[in-house]
Amino acid sequence: MKEIRIITDTIKLDQLLKFSGIVQTGGQGKMLIKDGLVKVNGLITKSRGRSIKKGDIIEIKNIDKFIVI
Repeated sequence: MKEIRIITDTIKLDQLLKFSGIVQTGGQGKMLIKDGLVKVNGLITKSRGRSIKKGDIIEIKNIDKFIVI
């Protein structure tokens, strides 16, 4: 599992996907989330504005899994 370090208390899910390099654009992140390919702490989320905090585990189907630190 990879680690993604953030310096703020929280970050929006779509911003985290772009920041981590999983996607190159916000639009790509939006599509992954909309298509139900992103899990946060084991649960599929379709909210691109969901707040992600340190300790959350993000999983992108068939791509990657990482923890926010």
